[in-house]
Amino acid sequence: MLEKGTFAVLNKGARRIHLGEDLKSILSEAPGKCVPYAVIEGVVRSVKETLNSQFVDNCKGVIQRLTLQEHKMVWNRTTHLWNDCSKIIHQRTNSVPFELVPHEDGVDVAVRVLKPLDALDLGLETVYEKYHPLVQSFTDVIGHYISGERPKGIQETEEMLKVGAALTGVGELVLDNNAVRLQPPKQGMQYYLSSQDFDSLLQGQESSARLWKVLTLVFGFAACAALFFILWKQYLQRQERLRLKQMEEEFREHEAQLLSRAKPEDRESLKSACVVCLSNFKACVFLECGHVCSCAECYRALPEPKRCPICRQQITRVVPLYSS
Repeated sequence: MLEKGTFAVLNKGARRIHLGEDLKSILSEAPGKCVPYAVIEGVVRSVKETLNSQFVDNCKGVIQRLTLQEHKMVWNRTTHLWNDCSKIIHQRTNSVPFELVPHEDGVDVAVRVLKPLDALDLGLETVYEKYHPLVQSFTDVIGHYISGERPKGIQETEEMLKVGAALTGVGELVLDNNAVRLQPPKQGMQYYLSSQDFDSLLQGQESSARLWKVLTLVFGFAACAALFFILWKQYLQRQERLRLKQMEEEFREHEAQLLSRAKPEDRESLKSACVVCLSNFKACVFLECGHVCSCAECYRALPEPKRCPICRQQITRVVPLYSS
């Protein structure tokens, strides 16, 4: 993820400085003798000594990274398949002081690079890579199958930032004791030492920024759609509750009107009559609502899924009534 608008700063705020210019004069005129975010393109040169490759003759550099990586198969208990897995079991990085000098010969200017291991995209080149497969006995194979982990081998890799390699540094440019230094920015911006040129580096940041914008739009749209769906469901449920309440009130009003018009001797029979046919007596209890409102014949005639005629809740169980 881009931190604190790295693309915007690289695109607009980073100052590109050519090593052929008079850097000391530029920095002397800058506030605090510092350019907060500068772009320097040059060639790597060692200050005092160089690092020799452990595996390749006549290969010298200023940063060396040695890595041992274990490759193995791990049994997935969910999919019941063997999956490839790798893990770095040892890594060592060595570095010596170095500086960036102009591509052109005869220009006597250099920028000392500080804290190179704090930079992103060091631009290391793989100079040696070898895979050592493990030789296993039959007993080892059985043990690995039982444990669920089957080692395959060890991969040995050596990466180096070679002397003479083209490097693009993006960071804070400072004039300190008549020496020009490139160091990590104090404002928290990202520090780059890349083998790419500045335009390629900027293009990569732009692609990353565009990807995050697209993801933000997609997830924002999905969140809005989910919220709309939840609100719509709540609205439909509320409308259904209001409709059922209105039906229940209409039923009670209709029942009260029938009781008021009926003769005194017929009122008891009307209270116990089925609300559907008004001729048979109520003969069952609907669960889980608990209403006693229908005869057995009218219950069997209800459409599927069967719902209570009073509250419209779904009927999960029916208990028959017996008058004695």
